[in-house]
Amino acid sequence: MHTQKTILLSLFIGCISTGCGQAPADSSKNAISAAVSGATSGDNVSTRFPCPEGCNRIKSDSSSFAYFLSHFPLKPHGTPVRYYDGSIKEQAAHAAVLDLSTGSENLQQCADAVMRIRAEYLYSRKEYSQLHFNFVSGFRCGFDQWMQGCRVQMNGNRSTWVCGRQPDAGRSSFNAWLKQVFMFAGTLSLEKELQPVAAEQVWPGDVWIQGGSPGHAVMVMDVCTDSSGNRLFLLAQSYMPAQDMHVLRNYEEPDLSPWFRVPPVGGQLDTPEWTFNCDNLRRFH
Repeated sequence: MHTQKTILLSLFIGCISTGCGQAPADSSKNAISAAVSGATSGDNVSTRFPCPEGCNRIKSDSSSFAYFLSHFPLKPHGTPVRYYDGSIKEQAAHAAVLDLSTGSENLQQCADAVMRIRAEYLYSRKEYSQLHFNFVSGFRCGFDQWMQGCRVQMNGNRSTWVCGRQPDAGRSSFNAWLKQVFMFAGTLSLEKELQPVAAEQVWPGDVWIQGGSPGHAVMVMDVCTDSSGNRLFLLAQSYMPAQDMHVLRNYEEPDLSPWFRVPPVGGQLDTPEWTFNCDNLRRFH
């Protein structure tokens, strides 16, 4: 988890269970042919990364968070991942880069990027009452109060609202609210906010997360199912230091990459820069 990070953001708008996933049978593995690790065309997640042969993308309403994620715009094929300072990340963990700004300082790390993309969806729909995240201290920082002219006053570990500014729900106000959230929230607080969900029920918008200092969080961007109902999913992350959010490659199964399988019972999900346990999957309310 990051600490005391400050930034002026240049922002883009554009079954509850603790059980783990089932181990896929060998027959279901064989039924899924090579995926699209070499895909170069398509300007969003769903068009760049079609489902592997024998699988179908889950259906989602055009107003849903799942649809928002599966149609999230991507930068052109071959775009490198850049850190907040503009330098290039010398690591081939990514299959694509999301068209989402990072900012010019070390702020938008892993959990921040997850909260950012969730916030962008809710803000685009003007669902302001749902726009809230908790600080590590437990303080609920909601945009519904922020837009009414209230600001957070910090006194040690204690946070309170101080009101009196002009109400403003505009983009610059939203950006400032995000900055405040990113400074004082992280994997520790986000993990507590989310609901456990069984791995085999993975859905776009779910989050694989381990709270800690450091911890890590990656977002499920899209999901496909095979003829037996087994699910495959795409993941996206930011990391430390702050960097472009990117779709991850699957190093464990290159022929399936960038799609991942549900980890088996008692197993782990291995991503390029972090390993999660099968019971680390969480969902927004």
